[in-house]
Amino acid sequence: MAKKGKHRRPKSSSLTRSVVAAGTGGAALVLPMMAATGANAADSAKSSAPEKSSAAATAEKSEEKKGAPVTYSVVAGDYLSKIAQDQSVDGGWKRLYQDNRKAVGDDPSLIRPGLKLTINAPAKSKSQEKPVSGTTASKTSASESAEPATYSDDLDGWIKESLAVMAEHGIPGSYEGIERNILRESSGNPSAVNNWDSNAAAGTPSKGLLQVIPPTFEAYHVPGTSTDIFDPVANITAACNYAADNYGSIDNVDGPY
Repeated sequence: MAKKGKHRRPKSSSLTRSVVAAGTGGAALVLPMMAATGANAADSAKSSAPEKSSAAATAEKSEEKKGAPVTYSVVAGDYLSKIAQDQSVDGGWKRLYQDNRKAVGDDPSLIRPGLKLTINAPAKSKSQEKPVSGTTASKTSASESAEPATYSDDLDGWIKESLAVMAEHGIPGSYEGIERNILRESSGNPSAVNNWDSNAAAGTPSKGLLQVIPPTFEAYHVPGTSTDIFDPVANITAACNYAADNYGSIDNVDGPY
């Protein structure tokens, strides 16, 4: 910030006092005062003008930088919610995923290093949108005004809802990897309990779709999901969080874990 000058009233010179003292007309009194005032005003204008111009230019550059789309290259350890937060994406990871869905694919939790993402992608104008028939327009309008996604109360819906929560928290895993392990561990029964293995013998039987023991569920529980170990979405998400920490991803698990 530029330092402000200390303004002092200029002292009248001896020459000016002489003129005032000697003059008998109004001109002698007025003209020197007008010249001093004019000079001060000019100096003030000159000193303030560059500051305003510089501030305005800085503001314009800041606005341009804020709204301009940029390309981001994914690095190891990245996930959509982290990138969205670091890059201050308006709308968070969901907006980032929506803008880059073609590049990311159907699973928002799987992004690979080197993938190029567009940050702050410009919205399509109406002139860029293709004309649609009445039926399509009705479907589009209904889709735009629809509530947040809902999921079916079955294995397919549980997995898809878990994947959405996992994407928000940067937990890796795919639909295929989750489904494969669920079918092996519980045959898709969310109320399954293992009462015969070593965990059961130790007093902590494995429970739920992905057969998680209570201490592991509590340690890897993901905020925003139920605290009930038998809740399908909570069970899947906690198990995937545990698998990510110990095996890199649930996709890498193909046996007891």
